[in-house]
Amino acid sequence: MTLCDVTGTFWSGNRRSSSKYVMALYNQHVCPVDNWLYNQSCDKELYLQSGPTLCCTLDNVPLISKCGTLPPESCFFSLICSAGSFMVMAIVFLRYAHVIEKYQNCVLNTAGLSTGWICAAGLIMIGNFQVDNAKILHYVGAGVAFPTSMLFVCLQSALTYRLAKTQGEYSMAHLRLGMTLLAFITLVLTGVFFIQESFVLQHASAIFEWVFCIIIMLFYGTFAFEFTSVTGDTVIVLARGGALGPNRRGHKVESLGGPIPHPPETMSML
Repeated sequence: MTLCDVTGTFWSGNRRSSSKYVMALYNQHVCPVDNWLYNQSCDKELYLQSGPTLCCTLDNVPLISKCGTLPPESCFFSLICSAGSFMVMAIVFLRYAHVIEKYQNCVLNTAGLSTGWICAAGLIMIGNFQVDNAKILHYVGAGVAFPTSMLFVCLQSALTYRLAKTQGEYSMAHLRLGMTLLAFITLVLTGVFFIQESFVLQHASAIFEWVFCIIIMLFYGTFAFEFTSVTGDTVIVLARGGALGPNRRGHKVESLGGPIPHPPETMSML
């Protein structure tokens, strides 16, 4: 896996998420992000309105879930969440295997694998149970995915600091810490504003929700820094239950492919 593979995957994920919003906006299922004026009720449904000025209610707040409630964008929402869940599981697994191969397993690494896969399960629930059709299941999925994704980036930031040895690794740790702090702030603001009755705060909650998801996707993209050294041996070491710590890297070939052949006795004498 190369740097272009990982970054390209997550940039495409960002484009798919934004295209869902554009589709919902085009079909007038949500109001624009720059719209801060809402009404208690409207004479006409949003999709029947025309003109530069739209009458919006709380049902049209551009939350991520609202952008994927009605067809056709609901179909893409389900597809994006299902594909994203698989991508999360794959990247979390590769990160787990990479740490075991290059260093050794630890509690932070195991906890990161668990929280990442739990987040993937919540993401599947969010995508396949739309908020207007199965509200309880949708909110259960959101209650699983959002906190575990936040916990995952916290664990990975701590793990990056623990394993860092070079200046580049410390720089990556600082970057991930900054992204983690921003993600935590936006998640808290999203939750606090979401439970308010104010139209303005509800709209602000939608904006912070989008920002939080973008930060999380960019955080996953930073694993390209480590994945440049991922090879087929990474998964083989994990399958055999091995770990290549600092004292065992010299024996990588021996542990994976059998004993290292010794030179002939005549060559040793020379």
